[in-house]
Amino acid sequence: MDDAVTLTVSGDSITITSPDKVMFPEQGWTKLDVVEHFATCVDGALAGVFGRPTMLKRWPKGVGESPFYQKRAPKSAGERYFVKFPSGRTAGYFVPRTPYDIVWMAQLNCVDLNPWPTRVDHVERPDELRIDLDPTPDAMWADVQEVAIAVHEVLTDYGLVGFPKTSGSKGIHVYVRLEPRFSFLEVRRAALAFGREVERRRPELVTTQWWKEDRHGVFIDYNQNSRDRTIASAYSVRPTGWVSAPLQWDEVPAAELADFPMKGFAERYRRMGDVMAGIDDAAFGLEALLELAARDEAGDFSGEPWPESFGKPRGRRSWWRDDWSDPGET
Repeated sequence: MDDAVTLTVSGDSITITSPDKVMFPEQGWTKLDVVEHFATCVDGALAGVFGRPTMLKRWPKGVGESPFYQKRAPKSAGERYFVKFPSGRTAGYFVPRTPYDIVWMAQLNCVDLNPWPTRVDHVERPDELRIDLDPTPDAMWADVQEVAIAVHEVLTDYGLVGFPKTSGSKGIHVYVRLEPRFSFLEVRRAALAFGREVERRRPELVTTQWWKEDRHGVFIDYNQNSRDRTIASAYSVRPTGWVSAPLQWDEVPAAELADFPMKGFAERYRRMGDVMAGIDDAAFGLEALLELAARDEAGDFSGEPWPESFGKPRGRRSWWRDDWSDPGET
């Protein structure tokens, strides 16, 4: 503890141990650098995880080594929410509520924050539709940008407002705030229908194919809307050293992933504030997308998104069932 430092976050003191530990070997960035990043962006980072069951993805040896995933938060966590799985087991997820909680996660060597798309007061009713644009190996960043613009057009046509951010890795995420009255099943069906609509408009660039070998261009990963799936939230730092940076839509065509390194990101945040701050101004329904899903299922996209030969994955029920179970309750 001799090398520990104490920081004050919104009036609360927190001790940062091993502040000089190198978390990003390529850049030489330390644990204290990560903590200071989150302290600078704390309001935006908190907005992305507030009240949500959050998995702790911890990098005890820095991003040069493998992380471990902790669903069961330590007892020192400020708030835990116990999720029950169909197996009967439970996991007490951390629920961030305060700026202190954001820095506390950084103290535990979390560099990216991984919340559920739902809050604990309606944990089985998501309030985020997550559109994940995941490029295949043959796709370029420019393809991701072009698909993001198509996503924006489809959202507008369906009366929805999306908030884009870089993934900090290879792609772009777009979030839509939802009224929390739809099941995970319904949100996933809506996400698949949305992806297929973008695919119809840009078939040369977009795919929703289940099998990786059948994909091309940019995969719209509707699977990210399943129960217990998480995506690195806004202002997370990825192993690349890049921040998952919220964007204004007019920034999307020119933005580059490498424009947002952790070191130096504070200047953008001080200048622009939380670019996603308006996401809670309006929440939307999914009726139009669910109608589209029904038409797809009755027409050219009848059947399930994976072939019958795939069978039922071990440890979980079919994706269209409400009694989904998690095969990895760790």
